[in-house]
This record gives sequence, C-alpha cells and structure tokens, in this order.
Amino acid sequence: MNYKSTRDSSVKISAAQAIVQGISADGGLFVPEEIPQITMDEIVALGDMSYSERAAFVFSKYLTDFTEAEIRYCTDNAYSTKNFATENIAEISHLFDGAYVLELWHGPTCAFKDMALQILPYLLTTSVKKINLNKKVIILVATSGDTGKAALEGFADVPDTEIMVFYPRDGVSAMQKRQMITQDGANVNVCSIKGNFDDCQNGVKKIFTDEDVKKKLSDNGMMFSSANSINWGRLAPQIIYYLSTYAQLVKDGEIKAGDKINVVVPTGNFGNILAAYYAKNMGMPVNKLICASNSNKVLTDFINTGIYDRNRDFITTISPSMDILISSNLERLLYILTDGNDAQIREWFGALASSGRYEVSEDVKAKLQADFVGGFCTDEETKATIKEIFDKYSYTLDTHSAVAVKVYEDYKAKTGDNTRTVIASTASPYKFSASVLEAIDGKADQADEYEMVERLHEVSGYPIPKSLAELKNKAARFTDSIDKSEQEAYVLQKLGL
Repeated sequence: MNYKSTRDSSVKISAAQAIVQGISADGGLFVPEEIPQITMDEIVALGDMSYSERAAFVFSKYLTDFTEAEIRYCTDNAYSTKNFATENIAEISHLFDGAYVLELWHGPTCAFKDMALQILPYLLTTSVKKINLNKKVIILVATSGDTGKAALEGFADVPDTEIMVFYPRDGVSAMQKRQMITQDGANVNVCSIKGNFDDCQNGVKKIFTDEDVKKKLSDNGMMFSSANSINWGRLAPQIIYYLSTYAQLVKDGEIKAGDKINVVVPTGNFGNILAAYYAKNMGMPVNKLICASNSNKVLTDFINTGIYDRNRDFITTISPSMDILISSNLERLLYILTDGNDAQIREWFGALASSGRYEVSEDVKAKLQADFVGGFCTDEETKATIKEIFDKYSYTLDTHSAVAVKVYEDYKAKTGDNTRTVIASTASPYKFSASVLEAIDGKADQADEYEMVERLHEVSGYPIPKSLAELKNKAARFTDSIDKSEQEAYVLQKLGL
C-alpha cells in the first residue's frame, strides 16, 4: 500500500514515510492509493477481539510495510488500561431508542483525540526506525483545544522528538488551556496565537512547506512532522473505532450483520467524519454520514450547496474545538470524489488560499450528497439540548456532543429516518464545565474553574477524571503569546536556529 499526495498523484511513498513526513512537500495530504476492503464476516469477527486486536487488524490493511509484530507493539502499548479508564477503550451508551452515544473520551486527556494520539508516537517512532532516519523529529501542532493536549501527552519525553503546540489565545476553554500550559515533559512547548484556530493552522502549514526553513532544519539534523489529522498516522486510528463499534453492536444483538447505520459526528476539521467515510468504503454498511456543525457552519453550507466559502465572520462558540472555517481533511474527501484528479484539487485549494472560496462540479456535489448530510445548531440550541438530555436521561453531554445530538434530532424530525444511529461523543463534559453547568441550571457562573468542576460532579454524579483533578494545583509552565506573523520566527528561535 503506497500513499499519494492529493496535489500530485505521481508521488508514491510508503506508510512509514507518510507518517514521518506528515504533509507532502507540495502542500497536499497523503492518501492511500486505494481503500482496502474487508468482508462482513471479518467485521463480525472483530466483535470477539479486544480493541487492540481490532486496531491491529485494521492497521494491517493500511500499514503494509509494517510487520505484524510492529503493529501489535504499537496497538498493545497504546490501547490498554494504562492509558484508558475503561477496558473497552471506547464505550457505547444506549441513550435513547435506536441511537447510541459512542464515548471516545476515556483516555488521558478526556477527548476523542486520545484515540489516535496515544498510538501516533508509537507509529511515528517505529516509522523513523523503518526508514533509517537519523534525524530529530520536530512536531508542530495547531489546535482548537483538544488535539494540542492529546499530542503533548502522547509525545512528552518521547526520545528524538520535540513538540510545539499553538492554540488561539481566546479560542479554547479554561480547562483546555490549563491542560496545555501545565504539561510536563522536557521536549514540549506551548504558545498562544493572537488570532483564531485557522490562523494557527495556516501558520503551521506555511512553516511545513517553507523550503528555507526545511533546509535549516535538515542542516541541523532535524525534520518536521505533524500530529494534526493532516498526518495519515493521526487519521487512520480513527477509522478503527467506527468498525469496532459496528462489530460490537452486532455482537450485542443491537443490529444484524449487514444492517446499515447512520453516523453523526460533531465536525470542525472534518477528520473524524472522514474516518467514518473510510470505514464505509472499506465495507461497513452506512446509510448516512451526518456532519454536525456549530454556528461556524461552513461545512453545512458546503454539503448543501457545493460552495465552500470561508469569507464569513468567525464566531467564538461554547463548542470551541469546532470553531474552524478551513477544514483541512475535506481535501482528502474531494480527492476521492474526483477520482484522484490532482489538478482539480490544486485548482480548488489554490482558489481557497487566494480568494477563500471554491465551488465543486455538479457531479462531485451529487456524490457528496449521496453520502453526507449537513446540519448545524446555535449555542442556545446546544445548551437546550444539554438540558433536554440531562432532564430526560440523567446523561450529561459536553458542548460538542450536544451539537451532534441536536443535528441528529433535526435530521430525524425532517426525514423520519429510523435507521440505527451512532453519535460520536468527543469530549468529557468536565472540559467545558462552565457552559455545561449554565445549560443545566440556567445560570452563568463566574466561579473558579475547579469550583465548577466540583459543582458539575455534584449535579451529574459523574466521577471527575483523575487527569483533570490533578491539574488543580499544577503550576503553569507556558505563558508565551505571539502574533500570527511571528510563528515562523518563534519556531526557529525555540529550536536554536
């Protein structure tokens, strides 16, 4: 299995090279040259395996240059109760009739990013050895809140790596910020950007593809890689939990093998729902992929119209991990929908960079709408959904998962579709205590973050995750804040170049 660039189909590299490199030199994203197929019998057989074994099976289809022993080393180390608070790694809550909440936040940083970022350091270090790379790997990360902490946690003190995380100064929750600025590790650095997530992400992408910067690194025995979902090693692990969930639902007798399901994903950068699309195209029966946005509804508008237009107000919401106007992983989907037309991808994404807008063909729009449905909700609707679900089921949603539930409710009311549905729950409510409490009891609270955590514990009855409780008395290590124009100079200065 080789990997191609979305902007140059002639590029062909191994999985190990794609994981180490992170992004193609031409600015494109790496994609497998074909989507491997699995049978329904193979999916059903996953039901009798541990999560680590399920992961190893799926990786064997994509990481064909890895030995079985290398893959099992990665999966066994990542997916264990050493790292996750539950033996199942991901839990399925049967919330209401016909819908299941897939809890992806039982890892060390209480967000779905742990599902990929606990294994990425193992994939990356194994890949570095496989290609005999004698360089220090510098990992640059742009985060809207959750990726940053999960990447820091995964790469802290990993030999021959250094990680730098950039986050929007006023665009993450208090708990997300605290998780990042208190991070342990001799090889980590965190800095806020005076701007939004797109500013952070654009800066990182620009540094990645700057030939002068890359040469400086190379001359000093270093190279860049990424822990964002632009890296195939970040995206591939997310395919696993959809296949795993389908297999588990069959095993539990909730669905029959071959039954189609809907998948609802609260979406910002499009990676999580793209992983479900890969699972569908591997052989998992899917009816609709429901893309749920907050008021930054650029993806909803795109799915409905075929026009991607980031020329709009950037709205700061109570679901900050979705406050994104440039969804990087959409490039991978469009590459597939155009049958690998790299010239078309270059044209569209060149237009996005220059004018902030592009429009796909009617053919591509039809293919898009055959699989995807887009919906969005406002902050007020998000809070109302948190309260509704809490009052009805004594279940506490975070501000991102509530967006998915609301969009699903709207979709079901509009279509009458009663297909069994999996709703991706992407974060613990404790990461957004202030907004969740306000939704439940109707009062805005100016209390200390940890007073709110304690109050949410009293209200919800959910145990406070140990990793969050331990932050209360940790000192902040990282207080740097820079303008977006200073990002490249900051990176070089921190690297001593």
